[in-house]
Amino acid sequence: MAKLPVDKMRELERRFGEVEARMAAGPDADAYVKLASEYAELEPLVEKIREHDKATSERKDLETLLADKATDADMRDLAEMELPEVRERIAALEEEIQILLLPKDAADEKSAIVEIRAGTGGSEAALFAGDLFRMYERYASDKGWRVEVLSASEGEAGGYKEIIATISGKGVFSRLKFESGAHRVQRVPETESGGRIHTSAATVAVLPEAEEIDIEIRAEDIRIDTMRASGAGGQHVNTTDSAVRITHIPTGIVVTSSEKSQHQNRARAMQVLRARLYDQEREAADSARSAERKSQVGSGDRSERIRTYNFPQGRVTDHRINLTLYKLDRMMIGEIDEVVDALISDFQAGQLAELGDAARK
Repeated sequence: MAKLPVDKMRELERRFGEVEARMAAGPDADAYVKLASEYAELEPLVEKIREHDKATSERKDLETLLADKATDADMRDLAEMELPEVRERIAALEEEIQILLLPKDAADEKSAIVEIRAGTGGSEAALFAGDLFRMYERYASDKGWRVEVLSASEGEAGGYKEIIATISGKGVFSRLKFESGAHRVQRVPETESGGRIHTSAATVAVLPEAEEIDIEIRAEDIRIDTMRASGAGGQHVNTTDSAVRITHIPTGIVVTSSEKSQHQNRARAMQVLRARLYDQEREAADSARSAERKSQVGSGDRSERIRTYNFPQGRVTDHRINLTLYKLDRMMIGEIDEVVDALISDFQAGQLAELGDAARK
């Protein structure tokens, strides 16, 4: 592991004290909001730095006791017992501080737009897409996040050919961003009389929700078409031209929304378009930064097979980190934290390794 950047740590401590003092002085509302945001970001890191300082001081005192020939036997025994525990605590704190100092993804605190599409496998793929959506919906509910469906195209036997939804809350993107990719399912369809296992797939794309300040869309760069919305099986067919299709001319990205309100459809389509353009910008920047090395977790390539859900064995395997869990039933009701945490830890380990490599060069 790379050595802790002591000068940077002291500078962050100094800045934390400055922010604290300015907040106590009672600034205006706008300044207070900005200061409170910075305070919340710095506080967990500064707490760990102070814990590390205290533990380091304890270690020095214990080492001094052991080095002093005048230390009596009882004190020496006590110091010898405590020293390994203190060293272990220091090592753990150093790792936590290194992780907190890692470069932050500017989009991590944002809400997310989740797009799920049925892939190969026909009706079974659409049913699986529905299962995935419910998995994320339940996960979001457990986290206190809000889910809103922007558009949905139902499968003939249930589930979804495509569903797009916003998941709103603090830090949604940081928890879900590694879900992007191809998800494969192996199970026996209800219509399969011979008990044969079928394999089908669905793709997931998780995009950080973009604000207008994140991405500017010029009026002359888009073409907006309205068309007649259609309902499933001819029922509830909307006879007005309420469906909206927006084409972003420079990139060729096309977004459609076909709910009942044309005004709402336009707003939702712009919301999705903004997220896709923002994601495209982020991917271009990431590619430029890491052309020579891709993270082990994966680049978020939509075609990359990331996970297999094997229902007969109750098994879930994430192929990027070789993690296999026999908790499929729990995962499908939204208990995905174990996988999410493992993916984040693996990504952070890769970042730490890169920092260590850079420090040795």
